[in-house]
Amino acid sequence: MVKEPVPGRVKTRLGRDWGMVRAANWFRKQALSTIRRLDDPRWDLVLAVSPDREGLTSRFWPSHLTRMPQGRGDLGARMGRLLRASPAPKTCIIGADIPDIQPHHIMSSFSALGSQRGVLGPSEDGGYWLVGLRHPKLAPAGLFQNVRWSTQFARHDTQQSAKSIDWAQIETLSDVDTLDDLRLYQTRVRRTF
Repeated sequence: MVKEPVPGRVKTRLGRDWGMVRAANWFRKQALSTIRRLDDPRWDLVLAVSPDREGLTSRFWPSHLTRMPQGRGDLGARMGRLLRASPAPKTCIIGADIPDIQPHHIMSSFSALGSQRGVLGPSEDGGYWLVGLRHPKLAPAGLFQNVRWSTQFARHDTQQSAKSIDWAQIETLSDVDTLDDLRLYQTRVRRTF
């Protein structure tokens, strides 16, 4: 899932403390780096874009990749719609703000879906950086309802919204939502931006 890297529309929590232009530029570079790393022949990489019309025609994203609109609604409504629209027997959704993600993480998620109906890639803040389903067209009707997004309860609430799913969990990774998140990442990899 990617948003157009427009200042004030993307990474707004990071932008409040770091500046909206810097935050949007960081997201654009991060998203493109993630796309390059994960563009792999072992799976189909599809960009779920937002806003719909702009994202479908955007010049920011690689033109060789299939794009689909995220549509309206909160994050749960958009993810549920994307999962149910997937023609693949196993589908995973990630954001583009996870600097440490590598192809082996995606392979781990697909492997987990060989024996489990759902998979989550937990993040340290109580949320998750990946959600995947085996047979996504059969996702439970209540999946992603009543989830407290952007809180430490997001992962728990997601699991509660679909109790019929046996959830596997793969490696914990961190996303970057705030300046503190970015600083922790910089310290960990000894980089500066």
